[in-house]
This record gives sequence, C-alpha cells and structure tokens, in this order.
Amino acid sequence: MDAGQAVRPATTPAPSEAATHIETHGIDHIPLAERHGRPRELFWVWLAANVTFLYFVLGGVVLMLGLNLWQSVLVVVLGNLYWIGVGALAVTGPVSGTPTAVVTRAMFGIRGNRSLSAGIGWLTAICYEAINLALGAAAGFALAEHFGLTVSTLIKVLILAATAVLTFTVSIFGHAAIVKVSPYSTAVLSAVMVGLAVFVIAHTDPQYVPQGPPVGADTLTTATIGVAVIAAVPLSWANGADYSRYLPPSTSKTRVLTCTALGGFIPATVLGILGVLSGTRIDMADPQANLAEIVPGWFYPLVLAVIGLSSITNNVLTSYSSGLCLQSVGVPVSRVGAVFIAAVASVALAAYALFVDDFTASLSRILEVTVVILAPSMALFITDILLRRNAYDGIDLHDETPTGRYWYQAGFNLPCIMAFAAGVAASVLCVNTTAFQGPLSRLLGDADLTFAVGPAVTTAVYLLLWRRDTGGVRSAMSTPRPELPLD
Repeated sequence: MDAGQAVRPATTPAPSEAATHIETHGIDHIPLAERHGRPRELFWVWLAANVTFLYFVLGGVVLMLGLNLWQSVLVVVLGNLYWIGVGALAVTGPVSGTPTAVVTRAMFGIRGNRSLSAGIGWLTAICYEAINLALGAAAGFALAEHFGLTVSTLIKVLILAATAVLTFTVSIFGHAAIVKVSPYSTAVLSAVMVGLAVFVIAHTDPQYVPQGPPVGADTLTTATIGVAVIAAVPLSWANGADYSRYLPPSTSKTRVLTCTALGGFIPATVLGILGVLSGTRIDMADPQANLAEIVPGWFYPLVLAVIGLSSITNNVLTSYSSGLCLQSVGVPVSRVGAVFIAAVASVALAAYALFVDDFTASLSRILEVTVVILAPSMALFITDILLRRNAYDGIDLHDETPTGRYWYQAGFNLPCIMAFAAGVAASVLCVNTTAFQGPLSRLLGDADLTFAVGPAVTTAVYLLLWRRDTGGVRSAMSTPRPELPLD
C-alpha cells in the first residue's frame, strides 16, 4: 500500500465505528482511514435530537411574557437564528478530526481550555440532561396515570431510571449508533408532531389578546427577554464538531454548516411556534397536562409517549458530548466512563427538580444563567474560526506539553481569555433575570440584551487583541498537514 492509499478516507465505517459496537474513540484524533459519511447525516442527527417538547414549552413561555401572537412567533424565529452559529462551529470537525472541546484548546490554551471551555461545556450539558430527563420522566408519570396506574414515589423513581437507561445506552454505544438510529427516531417523532400540529392549528385563536400586554418601549423590552430565552438552547449546543469529526477533511464546509443548522433550526422553530399557538387556547404553565384540552383522547397518550421519546433523543447527543467534555477537562476516564458519570450527575439533578423543587422555576433559572456565558463563548469560537480560516491541526491540538503549539503562556492564551471575560462581564451588566438584573438593563428599561451585547463585546475585544498580538495566538496558527486538506 502506498502513502496515498494509507491516508485515503474510508467510504464505510471501520469495525470500531459500527453501530453495533461500542465506539472506541473518545477525544482522540480520528485517523483518515476511519473518516466516512456525508454532511446530510448531520441533518438527521440534529433533527432527531431537536424534535423535542422543550421547544413547545419555550414557545408557550414567550407568549406568557405578554406578547401577542405574531410578536411571539417573531421572537421564536429570531432566537432560533443562533442555530447558524451551531452550524458554523461544526465546520471545525472534518478538518481537525477532533471534538469541539479539543478544538477550543487553540483558543484558550491547553490549561485554560479545561475550565473555560470543556468545564463550562460539561456543566451546561449536565443541566440540560437533567431538564430532558425531568421532561421525559414527567411525561412517563402522566402516561402511567392515563392508563389508571397509581403513580407512587417508587413508580416515579422507576420511570426516571428507565428514561435514563434508554438515554445513556445509546450514548455509550457512541457516534455510529447515533447516526444509525437518528433517521428512524426522526420519522416516529415527526409523525406524531405533525398530528399535534394539525390539532393545535385547528384550535388556535388568531384573535388572541394577552392580558396586560406591554405597550410602547416595554414591548421591545419584553421581546428581548423572549429572544434570550429562546436563544439559550441553540447557544448550549456549541459542540457541532463532536458529530462532524468523522467526516473526511475534504467535506464541503458550507454543507456541514447548512445541514447542522437546519437540523436544529427547523424543529426548534416549528415546535416553538406550535407552543405559541397552543398558548392562545390553553394554559401553558402546564402544557403537558393541558394539551388534553385540544387533542382527542386517543391521541393524547401518543403525545405523552413522544414527549418521553424526544427527551431521550435530545439527551443522547447531550450526554455523548458531556462525556467528551469531561475527558477534555483532564479527568482520567474512558468515554464510556465519562458518560456514566454524566448519567449519575444529571439523574440527581432531575430528581431534585421533580421531587424537591418546582420544575418550571428550575428550567427558567438554568436558561437565564446560561446565556450570559454561552453567547460570548460561541462568538469567540466563530471569530477564531474566521481569523484562522478554519485551520486547526488535530494532531497538534493533542500536544499538551509546554513545547506544544497551543501551550501559549503557561498553558493559557491571554488574549482569548481576556476577550471572553469582557464578553461575560458585558452580558452580566445587561442581563435581566428573576435572580439578578444588571445595571445597564435597568438603564435600558429592563431589556435583556445578553444575546447581542455579550457576543459583540467578545468579538470586538478579540479582534483588537488579535491585531496587537505579535506572538501568542497568531504564531500558533496551524498550517494544515498535507494529509489533512482544507477543501
């Protein structure tokens, strides 16, 4: 076999990447011989993960802010435009052959990345895993009650445990299993969601008028809060490279971006709008229970079953990525072990939300806080991709020694860290949550502009520091290896 054949991407998965085998790779670099697939696979992966009831709930939350029907629909669309950012981050996967939590070593440095990217990513993933587990388990409780079972605390614990087992089993099998299962789960979820859409639209009140709606400048202020709530979910998916890293490095960057972004944007937007429409007829403070008012009795159990299934499909991706983040933090554990740790942590949080605290309140607090950190983080990543022209060498990214390209100053890339800190600080000044309101938010009439101000400040500071940097970041720009072409 000659050198050219040795580095040629595979057209089919290697045995270690078969859907029936547990994935052997973790955060390590994927060799060219094991690269395979097409960008369209990403569309089904992201679609399956995002045909989820969470977006339906968030659509109702936006309407309950006091906006009218069409204002709420516009807020849902604007907030979900952040899926374009998720697609942009995915383009680093094929060229680097590594997950997102490793690519970001080029930004934060080897040591800085452990806390500011991988660490934050792991904590965010655990929170969203808990949200999905709680949603799925709650649907299971309701389904059991629908069929006449007495849902005791023991039954609730068993349902939560069963939901967790189904979720984390697929995540343990890994990337190939996720790609294989996604089209089938998408078909089942979409079929029921289309039926739900028919009933929701039939009961929509186009003349809906909210009680005590905001007027004048208050309308724009309320809209910004709604956009921040909707944007929190796509901002939490800053892990696109985790699922594109098995693609050949010559894969079209445009198609990777498009397939990833549309796979998330379409279901998130459609289901969010359905949540808004439902809010014109039912109380969206408890949408799962109140849906029974607008769907036939025979269809309601199907809705509950799909709510449970969709929470599982969403969590499959979340838990898979959380495992990669934990490995990137530096915890000496296999990918399977990392997924197991994530399972234990997220089940504990879900149990707290279900049995101790109010779930809706817990959800709101998580979404409010994450935007402050995740919006600047995504902006920083996208800016770095553009400045480096997507030149990330996966082999060098795994060099964690002081002589490595991404060691920078004692393992930290100060320009990037300073830009990130500035963006987070700006977000805190502009945030408006139930727990805290920034001073600039008060000056702006209670508006919440974290989703815009944080990214803008981060980008501006990073560009300024990049231009002034004569060593550090610019000297660490990767020159792709001959066997890893960019186009």
